[in-house]
Amino acid sequence: MPPRNIIIDTDPGQDDAVAILLALASPDDLNVLGITAVAGNVPLHFTSKNARVICELSGKPDVPVFAGCDAPLQRKLVTAEHVHGKTGLDGVALPDPQMQLQDAHGVDFIIEALRHAPVGTITLCPLGPLTNIATAFQRAPDIIERVQEIVLMGGAYFEVGNITPAAEFNIYVDPEAADIVFNSGVEITVLSLDVTHKALVTHARVDAFGAIGNRVGEVVASWTHFFERFDIAKYGSAGAPLHDPTVIAYLLQPDLFTGRHINVEIETQSELTLGMTVADWWGVSGRQPNAQFIGTINDDGFFDLLTRRLALL
Repeated sequence: MPPRNIIIDTDPGQDDAVAILLALASPDDLNVLGITAVAGNVPLHFTSKNARVICELSGKPDVPVFAGCDAPLQRKLVTAEHVHGKTGLDGVALPDPQMQLQDAHGVDFIIEALRHAPVGTITLCPLGPLTNIATAFQRAPDIIERVQEIVLMGGAYFEVGNITPAAEFNIYVDPEAADIVFNSGVEITVLSLDVTHKALVTHARVDAFGAIGNRVGEVVASWTHFFERFDIAKYGSAGAPLHDPTVIAYLLQPDLFTGRHINVEIETQSELTLGMTVADWWGVSGRQPNAQFIGTINDDGFFDLLTRRLALL
């Protein structure tokens, strides 16, 4: 079977970086057509730079990187330097990228890639706010039916929120964009906090990254050690959740995950619950299911997959 064509839409972020590395380490399974950066964890200047840093770290500077939207559709940008540091990739010093950004806007790349590929052959993998995806759908509604699937990291049900009491960060930053995407009719798979909070980077797992024996392993160990300081203090857990690589792991080994096909709506009006993913886990609303909402993960299998693949870079 040929590798699955994907576009990674991202706001790196150390965990985004690990997700990108996992995808680039898996060329027999995934063909990364391009990476589109969006403002989120840090502003677009950093996310578009960080995406290129990651490609060069992986030894894959030929992957095209595009700068996308620098602000949410209707709101002021909320960022997360308190978690990821000023640059988004704090934790280890890496050289500035030599590869250049592509001239095209990230949204235009998404539109053109979908228009020129056979229907149902490109999967979109958003790891940050959904601004680029929603903007592409608004500008070119003809592409919506051409998307094979959207597999995204965002939202929560049992774990509720990590940026407000009710909302997960990626959805909260641009709830209007999320509302557009979740009501687009595209097949969606959601890797929520309910999953990622079961994928904890413990000290033993950080040590395993460092023991891989290549530069990528050293850097990933440094990154995960950096952002775990915040999450361990916040959650009182044995390690920090490793959010975004679950998206790529789902594409590579879906049997590591379980979930339900349910209705998910996005709260865009309430100040109290803005950005909440109202997930009808128990099927009580009568609304039509629109997303495969993942709830559990085989965490040992996930980290085994991740460590083995990073060793290939």
